[in-house]
Amino acid sequence: MKHVSNQIVAVQSRRTTLALLAAGSIALPLLPRIARAQEVDEPDEASVLRDPEAPMTGNADGDITIVEWFDYNCPYCRKLQPELQQVVHDDGKVRWVLKEWPILGPGSVVAARMALACKYQDKYLQAHDALIGGNSKLTESRIDEVLGEAGIDVDRAKRDLAANTKAIDAMLARNDAQARGLRFRGTPSFIVGKFRVPGALTITQFEQVIADARKAKAAN
Repeated sequence: MKHVSNQIVAVQSRRTTLALLAAGSIALPLLPRIARAQEVDEPDEASVLRDPEAPMTGNADGDITIVEWFDYNCPYCRKLQPELQQVVHDDGKVRWVLKEWPILGPGSVVAARMALACKYQDKYLQAHDALIGGNSKLTESRIDEVLGEAGIDVDRAKRDLAANTKAIDAMLARNDAQARGLRFRGTPSFIVGKFRVPGALTITQFEQVIADARKAKAAN
């Protein structure tokens, strides 16, 4: 990402994160959950932060943007969700961009595609919260059940998916290319302002990264 490559936050453990933030640029750790993807070019800043098709929540006019790459079957993403929601709510000035990155199997791909299809009935966030808030593996039948329980018209979502497959798959391809271009190796992964955060943080740590991102923005 333009103007980001020299500001890297590597999360090796929750206890060392804040010390690493203070230490400056260090190498990204190798996360073993997925194999290293084919190398691609680093994406430009606008494509990551301002993709008009990417779902967004929080404050649309916020001064700091968090971009999250996640997988609905990722237990770390699920555990983090309510904590990050609390941080964004309490701060009030954070724009949160959500990027599906279904890397954990066919069920993850189905979940990501169905969630994006739900935006055509203006229920993406309801679908997202329902799918990320579960604790069981998301199979196709389980996805339908979860979405139905969340008040989603599942049959319409499937029709919308069929009608908009090209756009939805293009979104997933962009998300994947961006994540690989930024050298992320697993979910969840984040951009917070100008910092890369390849891993989950606690509420306190997210607050610290947001504060540091604001300081970096002010310094520029």
